[in-house]
Amino acid sequence: MIKIFQLLITQLETFILHVRRVDAFRSCNDFASLAMKLVETGRHHAFPLVYRIIELALLLPVATASVERAFSAMNIIKTDLRNRMGDEWLNDLALCYIEKAIFRALDPEKIKRTFQSMKDRKMSFPHQKRPRSP
Repeated sequence: MIKIFQLLITQLETFILHVRRVDAFRSCNDFASLAMKLVETGRHHAFPLVYRIIELALLLPVATASVERAFSAMNIIKTDLRNRMGDEWLNDLALCYIEKAIFRALDPEKIKRTFQSMKDRKMSFPHQKRPRSP
């Protein structure tokens, strides 16, 4: 672990000197443009640890937002009345809540027909009663 840290420090120092001297990097003003320029110039092979840190820095906001959305959904779903809910049921409900745009596009009649056609279920799904003809 100490060797990797020392290697990272060395790579960072060399990388900073290199970036200051090469004109191609002068236009980079954020991590995204820096990462693209590293790949364009092939320098991501010369500085793999620095490139990995830049990749992680670019992924962090997305990962954090996803986790925040998941916790927000869990707080909405798991109320005091549902506090003994199992993990599998909570995961299913959270998925439905988080991906609600997808679930809104589903046809409820098609879901009902699919459930009615299933043979291995604990109970029958009631069929709609047809109105009697006069």
